[in-house]
Amino acid sequence: MNDDAKGTTPGAPDPTRGLPPEQLPPVSGPLTGTPVTAAAPATPAEPATPATPGGEVPPPPRQNAFIKDLLRSNWVTTVLAIVAAMIVGGILMAVTDEDVRAASAYFFARPGDTLIAIWNSVYGGYEALFRGAVFNPRAPDFLTQIRPITNTLGFAAPLIAAGLGVALAFRVGLFNIGGRGQMLIAAAVAGLVTFNLDLPMFIHLPLTLAAGIAGGAIWGGIVGVLKARTGAHEVILTIMLNYVAFYLVTWMVRTPGLLQRAAEDQPISDPTPPTAQFPDLFGPRFPLLDWGFLIVIAATVFVWWLVERSSLGFRLRAVGENPHAARAAGISVQRMYIYAMLFAGGLAGLAAMNQIQGSVVSGFDGFIDAGIGFDAITVALLGRSRAWGVFAAGILFGALKAGSFTMQASQGIPVDIVLVVQSLIVLFIAAPPLVRAIFFLPKTDAEKAAKARAKAAKKAVAA
Repeated sequence: MNDDAKGTTPGAPDPTRGLPPEQLPPVSGPLTGTPVTAAAPATPAEPATPATPGGEVPPPPRQNAFIKDLLRSNWVTTVLAIVAAMIVGGILMAVTDEDVRAASAYFFARPGDTLIAIWNSVYGGYEALFRGAVFNPRAPDFLTQIRPITNTLGFAAPLIAAGLGVALAFRVGLFNIGGRGQMLIAAAVAGLVTFNLDLPMFIHLPLTLAAGIAGGAIWGGIVGVLKARTGAHEVILTIMLNYVAFYLVTWMVRTPGLLQRAAEDQPISDPTPPTAQFPDLFGPRFPLLDWGFLIVIAATVFVWWLVERSSLGFRLRAVGENPHAARAAGISVQRMYIYAMLFAGGLAGLAAMNQIQGSVVSGFDGFIDAGIGFDAITVALLGRSRAWGVFAAGILFGALKAGSFTMQASQGIPVDIVLVVQSLIVLFIAAPPLVRAIFFLPKTDAEKAAKARAKAAKKAVAA
């Protein structure tokens, strides 16, 4: 090939002679081992990606892949969902604060006053939440300072137990929203069977606990049997049985000879006998934390082992993943539905026992569930239907509940703000793509594939 073919004038010096190797233009061709299309011309702003001898682009570094997988993980999404809910909750605190509204009237004259008022409102609210839920540095002694964390654990115990029941049903493909009815029937069975007995504590306490768990399991098992035998939807069944349980227990506490307190006309049951009450875990200075919390920890370990390690748990999870494939593999889907609802009802019964044997021992009525049966759905969703995830979510919601009273008492913030934060947490947990869009996280492979399919379908329609 002559010099004209190379694009240079005969006798002219070569302009690339003497340049460092990194400034030479890329070379490609059959003699170099690199295809012509593998190495693009490099520019000073964007150097060309080096290619392997086979023409393949090398994989990204391991740390990049690790960071991308970490940002896509459920834990990061969950934490950021909580952060986003807290940010929105702070905005609501500032908007509803009287000092902020007063300072915003002259914002353009003195904007610093509005910013300071916003800071005081948000910081004061969450600082009060921390003092009421974790640690109170203003208390006079150490035992009083750590009382908030014990209150948090006490509020969390029934939430964790009921949340485990909802989560276990979720893993089997069942939507158990009957925690309220299961708790009410558990309390009623325990009251009818054991409240009138005169037994020593080592017999009376476990007998009451077993009666409540059995009552909840029976009420949940009814749903499982109807679902398995008739194919009725568990959502309809649990909603209707919630009403049945509520009106049944309300009638029982109003009827002498059943659950109504003796020699009184009030619609309330007898108080829990002292021998059936959970002893305080750390003494009378921490009244909300009792031995029921240790039983809830044991229940968490049991549910984890049952679902993740046992052969029955494998069959339960198989039915939850694909009941048709599980049936083809020889698993009795109907039997798994019954087992799942029995366990779910029993765990809801444990939550009821934490109420009547722990925090509410003066008697109960049709409102003994205190909304725990429905809050358990939120706890199960936040915990991703995993045993230890539910445990952590229950502690978080117990902290929100314990701290909300201090927020209202010291800062005048309505308890409804905490309920809004809880609802927002569920909203963000239920919409992971929204959280990733807010915090600019990388999309998952499933989201990328769905976007690619939607784009291809749009092109096909346009063509």
